[in-house]
Amino acid sequence: MSTTTLTRPRSPLINWLAIASLMLGIFAIVTSEILPIGLLTAIGADFGISDGTTGLTMALPGIVAAIAAPAVTVATARLDRRVMLCVLMAVLAAADVLAAAGNSYWIMLISRALVGLTIGGFWSIGAGLAGRLVPPAAVGTATAVIFSAVPLGSVLGVPAGTFIGHVAGWRIAFLVLAALAILVLAALLVLLPPLPAHQVTSPRVLLDLLRNRGAKIALLTTFLIVLAHFGTYTYVTAFLEHVTGLHSKAVSVVLLAYGIAGIAGNFLAGKAAAVSLRHTFAACGCLIAATTLLLPLIGTTPVGAVVLLVLWGLAYGGVPVCSQASFINSAPDTPEGATVVFTSSFQATFALGAFLGGRVVDAFSVSTVMICGGLSAFLMAASLWSLNRSG
Repeated sequence: MSTTTLTRPRSPLINWLAIASLMLGIFAIVTSEILPIGLLTAIGADFGISDGTTGLTMALPGIVAAIAAPAVTVATARLDRRVMLCVLMAVLAAADVLAAAGNSYWIMLISRALVGLTIGGFWSIGAGLAGRLVPPAAVGTATAVIFSAVPLGSVLGVPAGTFIGHVAGWRIAFLVLAALAILVLAALLVLLPPLPAHQVTSPRVLLDLLRNRGAKIALLTTFLIVLAHFGTYTYVTAFLEHVTGLHSKAVSVVLLAYGIAGIAGNFLAGKAAAVSLRHTFAACGCLIAATTLLLPLIGTTPVGAVVLLVLWGLAYGGVPVCSQASFINSAPDTPEGATVVFTSSFQATFALGAFLGGRVVDAFSVSTVMICGGLSAFLMAASLWSLNRSG
């Protein structure tokens, strides 16, 4: 009976709707993860803590996700992927409700840890399912659709959540995200077919991948550029409000412009990376370095800040594309393992950047953290160029 169910032809439309449901799942996850960027000062004011301490709401999900990516993927390697995705989406809904209802900062941090668990598991499992839902010729397009959720989280999720937070309160923004997670859960239950374990990712596969020279270069460059980005972008709202002098509602508009540029950068980098991945990745690093280093100088005016944020969004839009491609190219025979290492390293550095950025903000200023991030991004571009030439 189960064999008949698995081999029964499915409508191509249903398969593409399943792809869309995975995209919406990652969209909900990404938005939940980075929403505190737009509401950082509001959350901090509610709990009576500094911007730097509030930045832990960004750091903690990344720490948990870095651990959960390999742990969840390996521990559940033989379980039906459809069941796992649905469970993880239910966890996300619970986490967002907990954030909205929590009356202490510690409860908020528990909810953020649950978000990290969802990120590590859902992203590692869901991102590699395109090949099981659409024909081989359409896998590339389907994968691009799934990962378009990353820039969409910036262009739609964060600005919309920030707007809702400023109008109705930041807790309402998290309740809206919980409702979205429940809708995605329903879509996954209806649209995804049974997906029994297909490729088992063992600890040995992951360890072998880490010995690969290409993977080591991908790890180093991802570490430096993600450290630079999230060490600075986590506190961009504080910069725009305190240094540029923008009203909180104007910040939402600027973040929207950043997100639109990020979507453009995502597609432009995808095309450029097919021609030269190294040059494209290095160019993203150089542009992020330039924009963050210039922010303390010309980002003090609204026009200067908007121009730099648009360029920054354009550059960062290409970072996830180039980083994942670097890992996949280093291990083409183990794509799930490469995705796990990409997710884990990306999220770990995400957390470290947000944490270290908070320490710099509290010890010095938000302008200082921009300069530190710019230097890290420049080092990434130089390292990528040097290591690839020596190889």
